[in-house]
Amino acid sequence: MEEQNGQSLLGKKVFFLYPPSVIRENLITQLLEQEFEVYMLKDHKAARRLLRTYPNSIIFVNIDAGLSEKEWEEWIRATMADPALAKVGIGIVSYNTDESLQKKYLMDLGIQCGFVRLKLGAEESAKILIETLKANEARGRRKFVRAACTSDSLSGINVKEGQKQINGTIRDISVVGLSCVFDVDPYFKKNSVLRDVQLRLRGSLIKLEAVVFGTHADDTSVYVLIFSPKMDNVSRSKIRNYIQISLQNEIEAQAGGIMGDTARA
Repeated sequence: MEEQNGQSLLGKKVFFLYPPSVIRENLITQLLEQEFEVYMLKDHKAARRLLRTYPNSIIFVNIDAGLSEKEWEEWIRATMADPALAKVGIGIVSYNTDESLQKKYLMDLGIQCGFVRLKLGAEESAKILIETLKANEARGRRKFVRAACTSDSLSGINVKEGQKQINGTIRDISVVGLSCVFDVDPYFKKNSVLRDVQLRLRGSLIKLEAVVFGTHADDTSVYVLIFSPKMDNVSRSKIRNYIQISLQNEIEAQAGGIMGDTARA
């Protein structure tokens, strides 16, 4: 992963292993709004193999599920002892308030990303997680999470100009803009305002305004559009939800491939 001054330009993937419902239904949303790249995993064997693929990532383990507490201790010790995973940050999430359990993971095992007690409540837990991720530079120098869309045939863009409709394919998207290729090059000029843009993101339709930022230097058929700051929160939430689903599907496909390769080996 490219780095500058020791800091990742792309940020770190943040995994939650066996996340409880409060994380799946509440905390994930708050982390996404802070532009962290978050994934949920439900297989500890695939998780460790994914960590080898992304050795600069962070993983929060829910020690209340999946394995016994003793087995989790062994799993975490083995993960930390693996030289290939030396840069992986490990944290714990749990409803268990036993002080000796916290001490074991924080002091004896020396996990780097804290022990989040979920009994503190969703807001306090979210605050702790966000502070922990910021301290571990999880966003890197990247400001916005972006999802690739080139393999998604259910999504697209169209722009209306007068009586003319221009259709296109989305290459990638974030909450602030996208890159796309139109079926027929409209030759949009830089800084042109597109007042009637419709995005089709699988089951969601979003109408908005955008400004033409320009084209890619290495491929002038790829246009970069910046969404109007007047975009409403509902549309922004739909885009963020689409990004999260796309990224989650991608990591699950990778995890499935990893497990499949292991089974065939």
